[in-house]
Amino acid sequence: MGRPRKVDPWLPPRVYRGKSAFEYHPSSGGSVRLAALNAAQSAVWAAYEHLMAEQAGDTIKRLVHQFFESADFNDLSSTTQKDYRKYSVPVLKVFGGMDPGKVEPHHIRQYMDRRGKNSKVQANREKAFFSRVFRWAYERGKVKRNPCQGVRQFKEKARTRYITDKEYQVVMDAARPAVRVAMELSYLCAARKGDVLVMRWDQVGDDGITIQQGKTAKIQIKAWSPRLRAAIAQAKALSSAVIRSSYVICKPNGSPYTDNGFNSAWREAIQTAREQTGWPLDFTFHDIKAKAISDVAGTSRDKQRISGHKTEAQVAVYDRSIEVVPAVDAVKKR
Repeated sequence: MGRPRKVDPWLPPRVYRGKSAFEYHPSSGGSVRLAALNAAQSAVWAAYEHLMAEQAGDTIKRLVHQFFESADFNDLSSTTQKDYRKYSVPVLKVFGGMDPGKVEPHHIRQYMDRRGKNSKVQANREKAFFSRVFRWAYERGKVKRNPCQGVRQFKEKARTRYITDKEYQVVMDAARPAVRVAMELSYLCAARKGDVLVMRWDQVGDDGITIQQGKTAKIQIKAWSPRLRAAIAQAKALSSAVIRSSYVICKPNGSPYTDNGFNSAWREAIQTAREQTGWPLDFTFHDIKAKAISDVAGTSRDKQRISGHKTEAQVAVYDRSIEVVPAVDAVKKR
């Protein structure tokens, strides 16, 4: 048993006061709302007991909870874990109370078709997550089969948007300093936004910046270049103006940017640049990594070495450079 509570000793195990409600905090992370803060103690206990009974039953919700508690899930990258938790929300709204053994392929197809009306990409991601849960459960004898197998995903159009140097610069000029640093680190290191936002000063060394990619777990040292040194110098200047922080890119209070907080600052930069130029600037921050890989001279193998991808096929997804071919008169048979 854990230590006795000093505050609210009447609360059920793993239940705490949140900002607006009493919340159950499972060991796997996250929180589940039980009741409003002004609810009676009996109501809080009733909500808790209902939740425990629901999780104890043979339901998809319990299966997903067990997956989130598993070693397989804990071995995934933090980025993938975060994505899976996000994908589980709409899936559980539909399937949460179902018996896992009664989920059929046509149920998955119906879910995909309805979800696909709003977003085919999200439907694909959520189906892939659901399939991963069933595969894990099948290997452990919890279910007889994976109903997601054989259900076709929607075709996704490959993204081809390439950010030109001029477009990149006008957004840089319009962005707040922290966003400028993030853009440069993403471009120069061919790094994802998530890896840039969690970058710490102890990763900055004599030889360059050490980055372990959140998706592939590949560890690389991005060697110093004049432009990379300038970006880090700008980050140091920003850091000296705020509370000392262990993060290279941080808010004025020294804390790291959340994904939502940074996205807001990025949208602000894009909107300002649009108003100043009249250009559509219809690209995302993630497209900066694609620009970096596209701008690398050489073969796909050369690009892979810098990007840190495991295969050349993965590099091809990001390489949006356009091949320059000669005009016919230059190669016409004589």
